[in-house]
Amino acid sequence: MAKESMKARERKREKLVAKYAKKRAELIAAGDYEGLQKLPKNASPVRLHNRCKLTGRPKGYMRQFGISRINFREMASNGLIPGVTKASW
Repeated sequence: MAKESMKARERKREKLVAKYAKKRAELIAAGDYEGLQKLPKNASPVRLHNRCKLTGRPKGYMRQFGISRINFREMASNGLIPGVTKASW
């Protein structure tokens, strides 16, 4: 499990990115790079990091499901993810 502070920090970044997305797009279209520099650092979408929705784990994230590889494996073997079965041949 990730620390609650790390999860909270990531949520805060997501809010800032959403808040400044329109303004950022306008500044980029206008070519105003000095205006871009005045925006908060965490308003940049590059600073976001994908985390598991269940545990907050930052590594081994599977985009298609939004969870980490460990949770995916556990849930798939328990039949909790529809359409996913263990391969056997």
